[in-house]
Amino acid sequence: MKIKELRELSVEELNNRCRELKLETVHLRMQQQSGQLENPARLTVLRREIARMRTLINERAQKTA
Repeated sequence: MKIKELRELSVEELNNRCRELKLETVHLRMQQQSGQLENPARLTVLRREIARMRTLINERAQKTA
């Protein structure tokens, strides 16, 4: 997702999406350990998406504080 699309989501939606991506990351890491991972670049993409979401969540938390 692009940052513009992420900014339209609520904090709750961002947290849920972040949780889903973390779960996907765990599954991909298991595949990587067993040698079945077909797209290793997907791990990097997921990490960056999670970081974007966490940044937005933290920005919004600072605005309300």
